Amino acid sequence: MTVASADLTPKDRLIVPLDMPTVMEAEAMVEKLGDSVTFYKVGHQLAFANGLGFIRELHDRGKKVFLDMKLLDIDNTVARGVENIAKMGVAMTTIHAYPKAMRAAVEAARGSNLCLLGVTVLTSMDDADLKAAGYVDSARELVLKRAADASEAGMGGIVASALEAPAIREIVGPEMTVVTPGIRPAGSDAGDQKRIMTPGDAISAGASHLVIGRPITAADDPRHVALDIAEEISAAS
Repeated sequence: MTVASADLTPKDRLIVPLDMPTVMEAEAMVEKLGDSVTFYKVGHQLAFANGLGFIRELHDRGKKVFLDMKLLDIDNTVARGVENIAKMGVAMTTIHAYPKAMRAAVEAARGSNLCLLGVTVLTSMDDADLKAAGYVDSARELVLKRAADASEAGMGGIVASALEAPAIREIVGPEMTVVTPGIRPAGSDAGDQKRIMTPGDAISAGASHLVIGRPITAADDPRHVALDIAEEISAAS
């Protein structure tokens, strides 16, 4: 299942990661953000702190959830995992963009509303990191190859740096979901991200969703920052 950008409000396009060590801290952040955020990402840190159960509470608050587990295993294991994730009612989940794993995931999710995202190259990695890991392709080359593989496999979207979004759109077309981490408002600290872009530039480049964490959750007034980013998304849409 894809999520067309034209059907989304600016708030729907902002995804805030709840990268916190406890459910209590995640609950407090959701409370602070209130109606400024409609979409949250639950990743490894919170998931392994009983955060999977917190997903139901987010549903009860009317929020959408992106479960970011980056699955990769033998086909059967990936498929069985995706089947259970689909039953949880989350909106999105991630699969490493290996063709066999993606095909297994697509078949397992068939008939559900789950949007499967292929993870191309992490935004914390650059060409030197890929070379150290044994890859011969540059980050851009590998992202575009994996985007093509994801489209061919029937995935709902991909995760990639907004720096590659224009070239990705040429490969996957306008309808496929393109989720971009590594988004930093102007003047923000890059942190551990290496391939970054501002929210407005990312939307203009072709991103459908922006994952923005610490610039919001570490701010003195997270709600105010989230609303400002939604306005920037709206202006660029």
